[in-house]
Amino acid sequence: MRLSQPFFQLPLLFDAARLQAEVAALPPEAWVSHPDQVPGNSAVRLITAGGSENDGVQGRMAPTPWLEAMPYMKQALAGFGVVWSRSRLMRLAAGAGVPEHADINYHWHTRVRLHIPVLTWPEVRFHCDGEAVHMGAGEAWVFDNWRRHHVENNAVGERIHLVADTTGTAAFWRFVHAPATPRDRWRSVKWDPTADHPLLTELNQRSPIMPAAEVQWLLDDLRSELTVAVDSPDALGRAARFSQVLEGFAFDWRQLCALHGVGGEAAPAFLRLAGALGEAVRPLAEGLVMRTNGADALLVLEKRVLQHLVAEDAAR
Repeated sequence: MRLSQPFFQLPLLFDAARLQAEVAALPPEAWVSHPDQVPGNSAVRLITAGGSENDGVQGRMAPTPWLEAMPYMKQALAGFGVVWSRSRLMRLAAGAGVPEHADINYHWHTRVRLHIPVLTWPEVRFHCDGEAVHMGAGEAWVFDNWRRHHVENNAVGERIHLVADTTGTAAFWRFVHAPATPRDRWRSVKWDPTADHPLLTELNQRSPIMPAAEVQWLLDDLRSELTVAVDSPDALGRAARFSQVLEGFAFDWRQLCALHGVGGEAAPAFLRLAGALGEAVRPLAEGLVMRTNGADALLVLEKRVLQHLVAEDAAR
């Protein structure tokens, strides 16, 4: 999610020692490799589709047995009063890092990642768009993952963060954007065995066909970020044509939705239109990037829009 600044620190303090004790009690088999096999990166799945061992983001999200075994961590998440999507413990080995990247997928357009460090060291640094912070154990942070970011663990020990995804309620975002308060006035979130906050989790049900209003919104946002890596008349001309093609596609998609609805009827017609968009923009895309993070414009279009226009089950 795009934010107004790279980092926001929330005025909350969690019991790091209790979180560490719950994590230490997990068996070795709870930890799995990074989905992209990034060296030194591993995770425990806490909230997943169906509560099973998977990395999907579709369907009913639910706590895994690993989260159920950590009552304080579950209470910490529930206390925010937001709806949680996929969430994990993320471990970074000593000397390892998270390579620089920007989160460009559809999932991230409307979701932010909350970080609560469980185990960390002063040498761990989180970098985002030229700024670097150390996130202390028991603190709470969100950051703009549309900007380029990376993590360095130059410490002698591993780093473990609770990392949870949410779109956030209005109250959550007011809390994030509230004026800074002195640390001695931050709320301390202690273990409370009587707490009864429910853990709210996403039911992420995709429409068989992406509605026209969402397509328009996504493409308008992409067009607002579109620029050229190297300024030249040719590149600027192709950028203008790329933007015009996206604008025209939004009109045609709206007409097709008006004709067939978004329930999955006439899926082949929607697929043909989506395919035609890909064919039209590929010859134009060389050197076209996103202004904020330098991501390849065609890749963003594919990851954020083209791959999600028609749901897989509707395309069969």
